[in-house]
Amino acid sequence: MTKIGIIIGSTRPGRNGEAVAHWVHQVAAQRTDAHFELVDLLDYKLPHLDEVMPPSLGQYSRPHTRAWADTIASFDGFVMVTPEYNHSTSGALKNAIDFLYAEWNNKAVGFVSYGSVGGTRAVEHLRLIAGELQMADVRAQVALSLFTDFKDFSVFTPGEFQRESLTAMLDQVVAWSRALAPMRTR
Repeated sequence: MTKIGIIIGSTRPGRNGEAVAHWVHQVAAQRTDAHFELVDLLDYKLPHLDEVMPPSLGQYSRPHTRAWADTIASFDGFVMVTPEYNHSTSGALKNAIDFLYAEWNNKAVGFVSYGSVGGTRAVEHLRLIAGELQMADVRAQVALSLFTDFKDFSVFTPGEFQRESLTAMLDQVVAWSRALAPMRTR
């Protein structure tokens, strides 16, 4: 069965991303076309990129890198839940992405973002990164506003229409993950 990782892209204390990712997982878990699993960056304790060799060579020397690589390699596609910090994604998510290369290749990725303008600028940066990693970023995305989808900027209360956006994005991630499967078996 197609396996999709839902990456919590913030490690910040009091982060909103955890509630958002759990909502994504709750909705996704009702589907029968793929298996969905939460991946919390906090569980990996990745330091700033500390590998000597470029990730494109796949010569990982650190145990934390190998554990992260094994996790990412086990998935067929991803949903990245990202905050928007200073018009971009979180440093923690960017760092985690940068640790690896081949493990991301030929996999689909969709985005759920949140911020004052829905986190859309963070997603635009992530789309550029995905292209470099040979990932297929899907068109549909979920953009959550801190003003309308959170009470007091911290209690997650998504509008019902957001579920429709999430379903559309998940449909695309699953379809593209399946379509890219032959590319991953080469």
